[in-house]
Amino acid sequence: MTTSDYNKVLVQLKLKPAKLKKWEKNNTPRKRKFGESTKKCSRCGRTGGHISKYGLHLCRQCFRDNSTKLGFKKFD
Repeated sequence: MTTSDYNKVLVQLKLKPAKLKKWEKNNTPRKRKFGESTKKCSRCGRTGGHISKYGLHLCRQCFRDNSTKLGFKKFD
């Protein structure tokens, strides 16, 4: 199960409505108010290495790919 989409698990349970209802009751993730899982990358959905400064909301890998397009320069 990924953090971005838990519905991938439901493919096999669609044929069994009683088990699907029980699974959804017990296993769907709660909405979080604080913590690491509330901060996701706006581009890829990762939760680790999150940069929220200046309103970027990118993970470090996506920031590294797009830093020159955003106007950041690497200092030596």
